[in-house]
Amino acid sequence: MRLPDDEDMLDIDFPLGDGSAETEATVYCPYCNETVEIAIDPSGGSAQEYVEDCQVCCQPWTVSVEYRQDGSASVSITPLDE
Repeated sequence: MRLPDDEDMLDIDFPLGDGSAETEATVYCPYCNETVEIAIDPSGGSAQEYVEDCQVCCQPWTVSVEYRQDGSASVSITPLDE
């Protein structure tokens, strides 16, 4: 039985895409209201949720990422304490 490699898995997640997916997003920290660039990783799947700290004020957020079939991403953050 052949195990799918990483490229095959991305094809499954993004079948109509051009082979590229967003890897960065601009978000606004709910604590300090600063604009922050964060890295996002399409290899984590089409729907992701994880905790990341603000690069400016170090407060924790919950980051939610939803990748669309074309490789574009919708990113939202909420304060961890909500």
